[in-house]
Amino acid sequence: MAVDTDVRPDDAPAPAPAGQGRRVRRPWWSRPLQPSWWKGLSAGLLQRVGDVRARRASRPPRPPVTGTAAALSASLTMIGLVCLWLVVQLLGLSALRHDRDQALLYQQFRTEVASATAPVGPVTDPGEPVALLRIPSLGIEEVVVEGTASGDMLAGPGHQRNTVLPGQEGTSVIMGRSSTYGRPFAALAQLRPGDTFQVVVAQGTKTFTVLDVRGTGDPLPAARTAGTARVVLATATTDGRLGALSPGDAVYVDAEAKNAFAAPAGLPSALPDSEQLMGTEADVVLPLLTACLAGLVGLALLLIAARQRWSAALVWTVASPVVLALAWVTTDVVVRLLPNVI
Repeated sequence: MAVDTDVRPDDAPAPAPAGQGRRVRRPWWSRPLQPSWWKGLSAGLLQRVGDVRARRASRPPRPPVTGTAAALSASLTMIGLVCLWLVVQLLGLSALRHDRDQALLYQQFRTEVASATAPVGPVTDPGEPVALLRIPSLGIEEVVVEGTASGDMLAGPGHQRNTVLPGQEGTSVIMGRSSTYGRPFAALAQLRPGDTFQVVVAQGTKTFTVLDVRGTGDPLPAARTAGTARVVLATATTDGRLGALSPGDAVYVDAEAKNAFAAPAGLPSALPDSEQLMGTEADVVLPLLTACLAGLVGLALLLIAARQRWSAALVWTVASPVVLALAWVTTDVVVRLLPNVI
């Protein structure tokens, strides 16, 4: 019997589709979660949550903090916040205030110069802009305000009120901070004889040439010649960010310009100690500081009363903005107790 060994096309098996015939391993991140594994994980998590809730429910309620312990806790927390805020504001946030004040002062001074209403002396209200100081080599462009009390110089460098305005015939004194509120004069000691800078006042612009950079006890420069304008830039030396809160020796930069502007007569003959270099405003701000501290004490008492009714987390969440605002005001007052050039 003959065997048909011919293979007809219709009898041939169909080729396997691409990808079939071998097992393809998917990466672990693309594999679907197995229902049994997922159910086990969910059950385990639910069991743990239930155990935690059960343990919390079995604990006796925490007794509220009252009496001396509550007062001490709230007071220490308040003191800690104020002290921390003092350091943060002096070495960090004070620069933001300085930048904002400088922007507002620049717009005001620019408008007054354009409208010929900028002050020319001899008497100007403290805090008003009187000049624009530009020292390109140090990256300084600062609006100078009238007055050198510590509170006046929170916004920028201050002009000593019993001296002529910079650029006028005579000697003008400008003081600036070295470590807080923008640190405008932090690099002042880097100037060298022969360097130049500009000062813009209501009467025009003058270019000054540095004569000398000196410290406390160094010899004074030669006497000013007639018809010239001299300016003395003054600040204090610093040593690091935190060490700068304790000022060192004074630094003076003497500079001179020719063809000075006319200076009106009638300058104040004397200034209080608070407006001298390294001066403080202790006599002026102590009553205000007392009021701020009284406000902090009152706020601490309110916190103690609130913690008797609500949780500490809720109380501090609501009270923190008020505490920080009062701490900000208190810090500005405390700064006026410090030397005016730090």
